[in-house]
Amino acid sequence: MQTEKVANHIVNWLKDYATKAGVNGFVIGISGGVDSAVTSSLCARTGLNVLCIEMPIHQAESHVTRAQEHIKQLKERFSNVSDIRTNLTPVFEAFKAEVISEGYQTTVDMALANTRARLRMTTLYYYAGLYKLLVAGTGNKVEDFGVGFYTKYGDGGVDLSPIADLLKSQVYELGMYLEVPDSILKAAPSDGLFGDARSDEAQIGASYPELEWAMRMDEKGKTLEDFSDREKEVFKIYKRFNNTNKHKMLPIPICNILKEML
Repeated sequence: MQTEKVANHIVNWLKDYATKAGVNGFVIGISGGVDSAVTSSLCARTGLNVLCIEMPIHQAESHVTRAQEHIKQLKERFSNVSDIRTNLTPVFEAFKAEVISEGYQTTVDMALANTRARLRMTTLYYYAGLYKLLVAGTGNKVEDFGVGFYTKYGDGGVDLSPIADLLKSQVYELGMYLEVPDSILKAAPSDGLFGDARSDEAQIGASYPELEWAMRMDEKGKTLEDFSDREKEVFKIYKRFNNTNKHKMLPIPICNILKEML
């Protein structure tokens, strides 16, 4: 990948889009992960206003530390970057107190994990409306179009997606070029939706390099019969997530009414 050219291309695309939209800049949720670090660094390079928001909900301390480290160094390097910390833990707890969970032990954890992401989306759009900003998405190509590893109308609810055409390995390349802190580049990817530091790999059952390989094989039309052992297992994992999460990647289905019925 021609890292510098890709970085400049994304920065110009962001600036052009924001200028045409007549907004002041971007708002981004900072998680302590590489995707939000790279996205916020690219937005900072536009020279437009960039608001970085921390939104902890019973967050793992390691995530909080990395997020704060990134925001601190970004503000030191770019005068157009500011930050806000919005503690959503009380909001989350108030929500939990008002909804039904008894008898749904098998599904409540995931439902609440997705609720965290949707509370954060709501917060980002609040500040976007307040300061006339665009919500910048942080999803990469593997997450957004491969395994669908994001929350619909949560971290998937954004105005534009600067890095969604880049594989996770390419996001890391950009991260090194953009001088993202080593603590973030070396940390295991994690969605942070369960209040602990469990990794994406632990949840999915495959690493991002493996998923990138499976994505390429799928694009080539390969099937399970073409593989054996670990490759077969990884491809099966990829296909399962891809099929299950297809509803996130396709447009919302519309029931078309025949003209003669109107």
